[in-house]
Amino acid sequence: MKVLEGQIVAPKAKIAIAIARFNSFINESLLEGAIDALKRYGQVSEDNITIVRVPGAYELPLVASRLAKSGKFDGIVALGTVIRGGTAHFEYVAGEASSGLGQVMMNADIPVAFGVLTTESIEQAIERAGTKAGNKGAEAALVALEMINLLAQIDAE
Repeated sequence: MKVLEGQIVAPKAKIAIAIARFNSFINESLLEGAIDALKRYGQVSEDNITIVRVPGAYELPLVASRLAKSGKFDGIVALGTVIRGGTAHFEYVAGEASSGLGQVMMNADIPVAFGVLTTESIEQAIERAGTKAGNKGAEAALVALEMINLLAQIDAE
């Protein structure tokens, strides 16, 4: 029986982090977590990490698509925060960010890790950006590294 599993260590991986400026007070914590995970666990050098700032979560799919099409990156980590308000705006932004990033991943055939928080409150966002619920930016970075390695194993078969 053959079992393929991705590893986290990927020192040669070239990673783009697309991060939304909207809700930056949360997103900066996600970014810190992602960079820490890439460097500490993935052993990715700073020279192989590119940070791209976009206006908001809604714009993440377009930027991720352009980054993927550039051929310069092995994986993309998308970071942002969408907090529910009193209107339907939340559903549109969160839904388009999610489906758009998924579409980019499938079309470009490279990992696009979803590190976009979709929360009911600011408190929930803070919990997921490095307090009670861990750091979802770090988790997304680890997912990107694992998928890069897993896809390389599949290609080598």
